[in-house]
Amino acid sequence: MSIRKLLASAAVGGGAITALNRWLQATATDLQPPLDGAHHTYRWREIDIAYTEAGDPENQTLILLHGINAAGSSGEFREVFDDLAEEYHVVAPELPGFGCSDRPPLRYSATLYEGFVADFLAEYDDPAVVASSLSAAYTLDALTATETAVSELLLICPTAIAGPEPPNQWLRELFRLPVVGTGLFNLVASKPSIRYFNADHGYYDMATVTEDWLDYEWQTAHQPNARFAPASFISGYLNADIDLAEALSELAIPTTVLWGRDAEITPLSQGRKLAAEADVPLVVFDDSKLLPHVEFPEEFVPLVDEQLSSDR
Repeated sequence: MSIRKLLASAAVGGGAITALNRWLQATATDLQPPLDGAHHTYRWREIDIAYTEAGDPENQTLILLHGINAAGSSGEFREVFDDLAEEYHVVAPELPGFGCSDRPPLRYSATLYEGFVADFLAEYDDPAVVASSLSAAYTLDALTATETAVSELLLICPTAIAGPEPPNQWLRELFRLPVVGTGLFNLVASKPSIRYFNADHGYYDMATVTEDWLDYEWQTAHQPNARFAPASFISGYLNADIDLAEALSELAIPTTVLWGRDAEITPLSQGRKLAAEADVPLVVFDDSKLLPHVEFPEEFVPLVDEQLSSDR
């Protein structure tokens, strides 16, 4: 093939990708908060952070920190938020770059999220914290680095590593490219891909996931600048530099670790090792993977109340 024909083919292909990217972004509607309650904005480092608040402010504050994935949002707590708000002052932020929060085109890092968690927790008086997956590592790192006080930790399938180690700069920059990167991310965040990843490691039983929720995940993954935070996640730049067991031992905060028996990306063997090394209780949910709080809300909510009540 001549250079002229090659360039012409590339131009046509690039034009098609650009047109598809624009169509997908136009198809996505303005994102609405996934949780019912009072919706507020917390200004942090020139970034508007969306968060939802519910329950009596006079009750124990319980902060819910969602995990990170291409379609991450505080909607991870949709099945338990209202019930928890009956007993607690519940606050669920959307991490920078996700959900209804601002999504500036930053090179997101674990350090950025650790700083956010530290500052957000410091806004409340001795809150309890439920943190999922990588957010658990950011919480432990934030508490280790600051004097922020929390009363209790409930960590759901906590992990410090969720991407390549060491991080892959080439991969991150590829996803950041305006045309090719957007196109690649649109593949990762397509409805078939979202469904596949949910079934592969998110949920034990996909019957618990409604089509409305799958559509919401697609919508949040197709907001402007949606690819930038996941680009750092996929390439390993959101891996936390912390030993979870060591941090838990040093902090000496009452902690319960929750795990899905059938989790594969962070298998139960890791949970047993963490609980043993940190000398903290481990609660295992049968027929569950990474999201036991979504699949078994009727068991999760009483567990939260039991753990927090025991320390009152």
